Amino acid sequence: MIAVERHSELFGQLVRFALTGGLLTLLVAGGYWFVADIFGVEPLLSMTINYVVFTGLGYFLHSRWSFKGHGSREKAGARAIRFFTVNTLGFVTNQFFVWLLVKQLDGPNWWPVIPVLFVTPLLTFALNRKWVFG
Repeated sequence: MIAVERHSELFGQLVRFALTGGLLTLLVAGGYWFVADIFGVEPLLSMTINYVVFTGLGYFLHSRWSFKGHGSREKAGARAIRFFTVNTLGFVTNQFFVWLLVKQLDGPNWWPVIPVLFVTPLLTFALNRKWVFG
């Protein structure tokens, strides 16, 4: 019975993270592409702007909803630092995709949107669940 409860909790978190994280990921990926393509901002700078704009919103949504009731809530300051560390890792991962696909392979600005949507969220979910909100 305990295993079923753990899987149910994990599934609930995964669904909430997918909804919240999915929205945030779409905003970041779309914002990156929009700023880079429409406004002509250098792609690596565009990703940086989107990281700065959406990281605080991500912490608020994930701590209040995606992982609500999961883990200890006693040390909010330490949790916030861990969250920003994980998000920075996600940012660096996304920057790598931009650097590789746009700068090195000379692809269009939309190419990095694919791994930003499908790779980075898996990495950040695992780290958020185990290390930040665990």
